[in-house]
Amino acid sequence: MTTNTINAVVYSTPTMSSREIAELTGKKHFHVVRDIKAMLKAVNLDEAGYIQTWIDPQNGQEYEEYNLPKNLTLNLVTGYRADMRLKIIDRWLELEAKPAVAAPSNMVEALTLALEQQKELQAKDAEIAELSPKAAALDVISEAEGDMGVRDAGRELGIGMSKVVDFLLDHKWACREGEKKKKLRPAHYGQTQGYCRLVTKTYPERYTGETCVGHDFKITPRGLARLAVLLCGINSEPARRLNGAKKAAPVPFFQTPA
Repeated sequence: MTTNTINAVVYSTPTMSSREIAELTGKKHFHVVRDIKAMLKAVNLDEAGYIQTWIDPQNGQEYEEYNLPKNLTLNLVTGYRADMRLKIIDRWLELEAKPAVAAPSNMVEALTLALEQQKELQAKDAEIAELSPKAAALDVISEAEGDMGVRDAGRELGIGMSKVVDFLLDHKWACREGEKKKKLRPAHYGQTQGYCRLVTKTYPERYTGETCVGHDFKITPRGLARLAVLLCGINSEPARRLNGAKKAAPVPFFQTPA
């Protein structure tokens, strides 16, 4: 349920997630998502206004889900079986039966409510200020042309993936994260020097078909060019090619007069 505040009066706007719809109807979540996408397209509504990220508390994996208001929820289930529709309608009646937050009846209540809201905003601002540097350090963006994974970088340099990974870890370009310390992530030095970064990716979950959101470690073109010099030598073919250097012209041979 979402809440909007206007002039110190709180209005409750109930919504229903695609995950809850799937649970109530007994349908697979990725089937519900498929139906929602088709419905939004049919009524000329942008998906971006309804899509959000849900994090599974068990595995920490991020998934896409949709949040719908009443009219779109009922429109969605119009084509579902009668028993499914009834469960959705009963749930909406339950949501709407919840008492709305009453508006303040006097100046003291209004000031108290405004003070509480101000405290909540300050707490959120403090949380954002704390998380922003971490988010900036990760620099999770879309993949750019020339970005490479460690396997492709090893092939490009002709030295193999393991040597690239060992160098990244030894020289603090990257670090290991995750429960088993297997995930490669940019370290502070590699990130700030522009040598490596994380890029976002979406992929279907193997068993359910749901759209998942993940992150891939990538070496930037700048990082690859630097690796070529450090691992292959400044005059090596990979170093010259990746740093834009031309092959030196041969020095002409002059015969010494007899």
